[in-house]
This record gives sequence, C-alpha cells and structure tokens, in this order.
Amino acid sequence: MAPGSESAYLAKARQAGRPVVRDLPKFDLDQYIANYKGKTRVDRLLLIGTTAPLLTPEALRAAVTEAKQGKDVSRYNDVVAAIREILPGDVNAAPDSAWIDRTIKQVKAESDRLETELKGYKNNLIKESIRMGYDDLGQHFHTIGDLVNAVKTYGRMREYCTTASHVVIMTFRLIHVSIDQGNWLAVQTNVQKLRAPGQLHTEAQSLTAKLSAAMGLAWLANGNFRAAAQEFIWTDPRMAQARLDDPSDAEAFNKVMTPNDIAVYGGLCALASMDRNELLEQVLDNSKFRSYLELEPHIRRAITFFVSSKFSACLSILESYRSDYLLDIHLQRHLGELYFQIRSKAIQQYFIPFSRVTFAALASAFDTDEQIIEQELTGMIKGKHLDARIDLVDRVLLAKTADPRRSVHEDALQTAKDYERTAHLRILKIEMLNAGLEVAEKGKSGGNTSFENAGLDPFHGGASTSNWLSEGIGRSLRSGLRE
Repeated sequence: MAPGSESAYLAKARQAGRPVVRDLPKFDLDQYIANYKGKTRVDRLLLIGTTAPLLTPEALRAAVTEAKQGKDVSRYNDVVAAIREILPGDVNAAPDSAWIDRTIKQVKAESDRLETELKGYKNNLIKESIRMGYDDLGQHFHTIGDLVNAVKTYGRMREYCTTASHVVIMTFRLIHVSIDQGNWLAVQTNVQKLRAPGQLHTEAQSLTAKLSAAMGLAWLANGNFRAAAQEFIWTDPRMAQARLDDPSDAEAFNKVMTPNDIAVYGGLCALASMDRNELLEQVLDNSKFRSYLELEPHIRRAITFFVSSKFSACLSILESYRSDYLLDIHLQRHLGELYFQIRSKAIQQYFIPFSRVTFAALASAFDTDEQIIEQELTGMIKGKHLDARIDLVDRVLLAKTADPRRSVHEDALQTAKDYERTAHLRILKIEMLNAGLEVAEKGKSGGNTSFENAGLDPFHGGASTSNWLSEGIGRSLRSGLRE
C-alpha cells in the first residue's frame, strides 16, 4: 500500500465509525514513542498504525520491532495480524516462527524456574522469600502479557507482606496491571487503599504523583471529566521533573503516561468541566499544574484564551491538535465528547451577556457558517445544555427571561396562603382553649383531646377550613359534655 492511501481495513474502520486520521500529527513518531517504556510502546504504535494511513507503515514496522524485544507473543501476533490485513505485501506480514518458538520456550523455562523457586521458599517457610518469589512471578506474568495470572499472583502475595512498604509495593503493582487490563474499578479501589489514612498512606507518600495520575486516568476512562481534571491538575509536580530516559528514576511513570500526557489530559478535562473562574483559580494559578503546562504551552494558551473569552482562538488551537489526540491511546475514545463539551461551554459563556444574538454573529465568533451553528444550537437546546429559544424567522437565539410581574404575583399569593393557614391555626387553638380542652402532644395517651382525636387537620388550609373547624370543635364539646 502506498503511503497515505487508505486500505480496505481503514475503509472498513471508517464505515464502522472508528476514527481514521487523514492528517499528519504535529509530533515526530520516533521522538514521541521514545518517551514511553514497556508494553505501552507497542500498544501506542499499534493504535497509530491502525488509525493514521500516513504513519501506518512506519508505526506497524516499529511495533513489530518493539514487540520482538519483549516476551509477549500474543501481542506480537496482534501486530502481525494488523500488518497482514493492512499491508499484506510487507515483509513483516508473515509471522517469525523461529522467534515465536524460541520465545515460547524461554517463557516456559522462566515460568518453571520461578515456580520451582517459589515452591522451595514455601517449604522453607520464610515469609520474605515467599513474598519475593510471588513478586518475581507476578512481574514475569505481567511482562509476558498474562495479566490474569499476574493479578492472581499479586493477590496471593498479600498474606506474605510483613510491612506496610511491602503492601504498598504489591498494591501499586496491582494498579499497573489493572491499567493494562483496562480494569478501572480495580485501579480506583487500589488507589483508595493507599490513600486511606493510616500507615499505608504514610508509606505511599513517594507515590502520590503516580496515584493521582492513575486515578485521573480511571476517571477519564469512565467519562467523569471533572473528577479526572481534579486528579490531574493537583498531581504532585515531582513527576514533571522525571528523567524519562533514566530507568532508575523512581518518579518516572512512562510505562503508563508521561508528564506531557498529564498536561494534555488535565487541560482538556478542565476545559470541558470547569467555568472560567475555576479555570483561572484552579488551573492557570495552580503552582502544581504549572510545571506540567510548561511542557505543553499550547494547552496553556487555549485555557488562557477561554478564560479571556477568546473562544474562537481557543477552539482553533484545540482543532489544530485533533489529529494528535486521536492517536492517543487514552484520549481517542473520549475526544469527541470532550470537544463537544468544550465548544458547548464556549457558546454558553459567549451568550450569557446577551438577550438575543443573531446566527451570523455566532457563526462569525466561532468561525463557522450559520447552518452548522443552527444545528449545534438545536442540539444543545434539546440536550438541555443551553436554556434559550431559536427564532428561525429572524434567525436569532433568544434568552429565556423571567417575568418579574408574574414572580411578584406568585410570591404575594404564597404569602397570603401562609398567612391564612397561620390564622386558622391560631383560631383553632383559641376555640379549643375556650371549650376547656387541652392540646396533647402527638402520641401521648390519656383523657386529653388532641387535634387528631378531635377529627381536626391543623395542616389543612383553603375555603373549607371553617367547616372542619366547627365540626371538629362541636364533636369535642359534645364528647366533653357526655363525660
């Protein structure tokens, strides 16, 4: 397939509603993927290769090379299957049987060795050795892509953790595996365990930035953009200074995401869920998030334009980076909804000072035509994102205004009803006292006559109040005379 041409696979993907990115992204593929480590490199390359026709050959070939450097045979087969479908004539379209057989043997030998060592540790009954044996075996399963067994192994490791730091290590490994699984509920549960007050929280202080990033990712995956924004924008800035090319840097989290991703995810989620005052106070003036925004200055500019009511400039910046974000493994599924909410908020904020705005003015402000703006306004009103009306004759958007005269009348009527009810209750009390009756508290038994025993409803108002007053008091008086 010639670079840039659309294969049958991509045409089928477009028909199925999956995104196909026709424009080149702004990032350089080699520099972009060099920021990541581990399994996410293959996953990201595979996504780019199956989404962007212009980058398909380069990305898929790089994915094959990357997969063969690891031990995950199933992921390698996924990459080869994609190449076979998209680039059938490519040299990598046929699986490397020699590498597959060799890797399977190596994986089996390593699994057997680790399981044998673990059995020996269990026979010796040394808890620390057993814990380390489970830890090694869990990491091995994670490396070869057996995520189910990795989770089971880390779960069994729990009873052999003798210190809080051991539990923190085990829980964080579970978080990492759960992210790769896409099990976001497990991610949230384990993060909350480490955040709960107590010894674990103290031991997990060095992981606060990673925990915020993982929790933000879980909220983003669940579509809760406001909660995701709160996690990302308050992420400890220590991760922003992490050296991504240094495997020994404990602050790096690039097996999952980079500091640049935190800036992008946090900025987009904040734009979609916060008003202008919140964006100014919690994002632009946030000293913690500023360290991340410096890595992605276009996100900072977009937020600044939104806060300054320069909505067209903000949306233009975001639109220019749409191709980049559609190639992000965590953003792609939510990008349409994020952009819709940001644009809807921009239209709402633009309309607030006006009682009526023409379609022409709106189209000019948002750099589009009147037909598109009419469709957007109709959708927003139907979805209850905008409290306004459309005049299709004059082609204007009208704000719904409250009628002050009606409000005054309604308040006056309610006051009169309240006064009438209070007066009836006072008359009732006076009449009962004149009749020599005592008002008992509700629920007390005895010879006293209460409202309920007298057949009265003290909370009933309206025109019939005098009837039940007289009838009730009459019954009470007759009952008293017979006694």
